[in-house]
Amino acid sequence: MIQVLLEERCVKCNLCVNICPTNVFEKRKGEVPVISRQDDCQTCYMCELYCPVDALYVAPNADEAVEISEQELLTTGLVGSYRTNMGWQKGQKPVAAQDPAYKFYLPSGV
Repeated sequence: MIQVLLEERCVKCNLCVNICPTNVFEKRKGEVPVISRQDDCQTCYMCELYCPVDALYVAPNADEAVEISEQELLTTGLVGSYRTNMGWQKGQKPVAAQDPAYKFYLPSGV
């Protein structure tokens, strides 16, 4: 479930608003978006994945909110960890090729 939006990191690009399949965020003209429908979050991680400045944290438990402070997120390195683990940080190689099932999607003869 979406837990934290770090306002000081947010660049107001609204990618989270546009990408969220369940309309969790509310766009505010010229301001940081707001998590306005937290209970609608399905923990798909799309907002966290697409956030270019790692301003979002989605907790892995989809059905309940967790108590976590912004400082704790920054200290533990959880902010941005999903993008890093997926290979979406700048300069990273995609991690899909590390998935054993990946070989089934390669063109034949490769």
